[in-house]
Amino acid sequence: MQQPASVPAALNRVTLILVTYNSAHCLPGLAQHLQRCPHIVVADNASADDTLAQCQRLLPQAQTLANPHNLGFGAANNQALALVQTPFALLLNPDCEITEASIVALLEAAECYPDAAVLAPQLLDNRGRPTLNYGWPRHLWATRGPGAEGPCCVGAACGAVLLLRLEALREVGHFDTGFFLYYEDDDLCARLLAAKQPIVLLPEVRVPHRSRGSTRSPSPWRTEYGRGFHHAQSKLRYCAKYHGLARAQSQRRRWLALAVLNSLARLLLPVPRLLARALGRLIGLWRWQAASVDGTTRLAAPPPHHPHPLK
Repeated sequence: MQQPASVPAALNRVTLILVTYNSAHCLPGLAQHLQRCPHIVVADNASADDTLAQCQRLLPQAQTLANPHNLGFGAANNQALALVQTPFALLLNPDCEITEASIVALLEAAECYPDAAVLAPQLLDNRGRPTLNYGWPRHLWATRGPGAEGPCCVGAACGAVLLLRLEALREVGHFDTGFFLYYEDDDLCARLLAAKQPIVLLPEVRVPHRSRGSTRSPSPWRTEYGRGFHHAQSKLRYCAKYHGLARAQSQRRRWLALAVLNSLARLLLPVPRLLARALGRLIGLWRWQAASVDGTTRLAAPPPHHPHPLK
């Protein structure tokens, strides 16, 4: 009888972190690649489906955190990161189909680049095409030019899949929980760049990402509304944090005008999903309130039925 292959020693050095919200449909495909990963933490943001039951059945080695309400992407990741006892943590959206081989490749690269605080793979879209999941911080430079052909340092990477060297993050901390959804990964990368902590992209490590596929809400239009709402709120918070309140307030007026025009256009050619998102963006901009002069902002009360933090 053939003996099972031994578990790569590298897997003992990483804890996988999954933030879930109505993500039960993602777990069967993902779990088959994670069976030999000994350290997994699942932070569930009050799923209404059987996500937690699926986790316990498909990933019995996982430690599960059942939040009574949706904390948001950054806060749920921070909650899980606080429990990690391995040198590395791998943030993983449920809609990213990473393989064991890719996890090991990221960890081996971390050994090759000991100064790297974060390592990111190349994400692929639903057709297997490379996506632009890396670049430079939004407030510094526009990302342009050809895609990376080999390992390189970047200024920012999408939070859907990130390998974090936890010791290197002590200086900058984890996610700013003022971002409920969107821009929290941009903010973390901006702080790492300012602290001269390298972010390394590995284009040879490729991970399929079914963007916006990690949640199935019983009310899709509410999910789209929430996406628009939180994107607008987070965009303004990021602008205020890195450009100052005056710039954020000026941009808010401009973006509000554009959001009104966009919502009117969606009413003329109504597609419920896009109309809901446009209205969410409009309300998110309208309800944003600056709280202080130091570049921070207070978020308006979030809408009901928060969408899952999608990357």
